[in-house]
Amino acid sequence: MKNIPNLFTLLNLFFGCIAVIFTLQTGLALVSTPEGAQFVDMPEKMGIASLFIGAAALVDFLDGLVARMFKATSPMGKQLDSLADVVSFGVAPGMILYQFLRISFARQADGFDISPVWFLPALLIPCAAAFRLAKFNVDESQTYGFKGVPTPAAGLVVASIPLIYWYTGSETVTALLLNKWVLYGIIIVLAWLMVSNLPLMALKFTDYTIKTNLPKLILLALAIVSAVFLKWLAVPVVFIFYIIVSLLSEKRSFNRT
Repeated sequence: MKNIPNLFTLLNLFFGCIAVIFTLQTGLALVSTPEGAQFVDMPEKMGIASLFIGAAALVDFLDGLVARMFKATSPMGKQLDSLADVVSFGVAPGMILYQFLRISFARQADGFDISPVWFLPALLIPCAAAFRLAKFNVDESQTYGFKGVPTPAAGLVVASIPLIYWYTGSETVTALLLNKWVLYGIIIVLAWLMVSNLPLMALKFTDYTIKTNLPKLILLALAIVSAVFLKWLAVPVVFIFYIIVSLLSEKRSFNRT
């Protein structure tokens, strides 16, 4: 019984590895139109990778729930969870951003002659994720709140990018997602948020009083409204709301007794 939560954690890792595989098998294609214009055709395999990152996040949530249910929490389980999270919410999202940077540069006239060095900033995401998880493992004050953005949250924001690209229907949004400077900005902001010490709330209900859980309830309401009207674009919007609500919340206790 004590290894059942670990099986969920390994499933998280398994899904993360599948996400990496799909991301690396996108197969970029240069297409010429009758007018001579060229653009990059991006097959939807990267969207499948995003869904597997989402599945990894669901399993990541369940492994903690199962561990508490079977009273099988352990130091090994904590370390294993972090190792899995590095892949699912660090490496896999990093590869998505790497591919989007390739696509962004490929749209330029000399795009296919660009040095791969320009794509390497995407690797800041897995590096920041690893640092964030290591810091979390040795910091016992993050029981009721977080210092810095949780790695799964940052990973899900990146995972939403391919889905937004294909399903938003807005040319402005899709153009932004293929702008290399916007992508660099996303990388820098997410990496900084993960390694920062910003006081952010944990989405756990320690009791059922409205007063205590008001920030979480506000965030939940904003998430539902955003999902209805914005579809996949709701993911980064809710993420921004999460940062704002956390910073505006008066309850930021990390050492609750």
